[in-house]
Amino acid sequence: MEEVIIIGAGISGLATAYFLRKRGWSPLLLEAAATPGGNLQSRREEGYLRDMGPNSLLLKGQIVPEWLRELHLEEDIVEANPLAKRRYILNRHRQPVALGPGVLFGGSLLSARGRLRLLSEPFQSPRRVQDAKESVADFVRRRLGDEALTWLVDPFVSGVFAGNPARLSVQATLPRLVALEQDGGSLLRGALRARNRKSPGTPKTRLISFREGLQTLPLRVASTLGDALHCDTPVDQLGNSNDMWQVSSSNQTWQSKRLILALPAGAAARLLVPTDAALAHELDAIPYPAVGSLSIGFQRAQVRHPLDGFGMLIPRVMGLETLGVLFSSTLFPGRAPADQVLLTAFIGGSQNDLSGRTDDDLLATASHEIGPLLGISGKPVFSRCQTWPKAIPQYEIGHLDRLKRIDALSARHPGLYFRANWREGVALGDCMEEAYRFSQDADWQR
Repeated sequence: MEEVIIIGAGISGLATAYFLRKRGWSPLLLEAAATPGGNLQSRREEGYLRDMGPNSLLLKGQIVPEWLRELHLEEDIVEANPLAKRRYILNRHRQPVALGPGVLFGGSLLSARGRLRLLSEPFQSPRRVQDAKESVADFVRRRLGDEALTWLVDPFVSGVFAGNPARLSVQATLPRLVALEQDGGSLLRGALRARNRKSPGTPKTRLISFREGLQTLPLRVASTLGDALHCDTPVDQLGNSNDMWQVSSSNQTWQSKRLILALPAGAAARLLVPTDAALAHELDAIPYPAVGSLSIGFQRAQVRHPLDGFGMLIPRVMGLETLGVLFSSTLFPGRAPADQVLLTAFIGGSQNDLSGRTDDDLLATASHEIGPLLGISGKPVFSRCQTWPKAIPQYEIGHLDRLKRIDALSARHPGLYFRANWREGVALGDCMEEAYRFSQDADWQR
């Protein structure tokens, strides 16, 4: 009998296994794919290094930085170019403009009326009791106005979460914004209070990757787990009898009183249908839109734009399919051959249907759309497409209530736990921090 069985070796499953082992447990980690890491995949081809899923890791606090030190990854870390602080956004004239006070209040992005509405934010009445059904769009419209939603927040939400702000729950998706309003009565006053409360020794946030891409992280964690990790082991069936879980893969079966599903919600649902159809239904209702990650390389001389920033977001009102573009070879060193540049474009999400689209079609669409925006001439010298059919879980209105129902239903099954980005935040750092906190829970004390 196994002490703990974890299904799914994405970053949530890997981190959970690592931190439980550190506390003296002996988890068995099962992964269907040939390699661990989920969508944390990196490839070096023709002199280009591309990340096919997430492209960067934001380090904040102490948990994740300390973990990277334990994993002896400090020498592999590459810091983001200081230019990454500059973020471009496409304005109504289809010109990329760098975000900052000049563009916000200088008229190149917002109208005079939009700027006045933005400046009036501290004087807007707060909603002291938060509406659980308030969307990101409704919250932003209430606090900052329509133009701020259209030209600032909508492109951010579609570019970062691949979501539709009119459908996403502000409490679930952007809880820090809600907390700022509740704390200060306005976003500005709340932000100032939060800043003043920071202790002098608070670590600075750092945007990083690794010399060989973000896949370095899951591969390093996997190397510490040894034979506790079984790849190429898709789980076919789950069963539960007398508070004992049976996990089957091909002709192998394991048993444990403790089962952790570190899987996308739909994958967890499929395994749980025979055990609890109601629980499976709640999990399967969490939406995941498809997203294409397009790596496109050019000779530097082909691109007029200086590419002197993190990338460019594209408001949905512009009618383009491309959500945004990262200036990957600016962001981190070693991403493109000498005198060449690598761009990473994203397409899809909740507001674009990728059904039936081929890789060539998506690459052609993105190249056609971003070419005029960045002053690109000629065809790419390198291009690759990675489409994720179920990319990012959407924390839509009602998501927090759904999580409560999932917790209530899963409580009927002793020893069943979930670790995944559909409940703990979609960012890599959130998943790792929550895995650590989970391992410290009283249920896991010896």
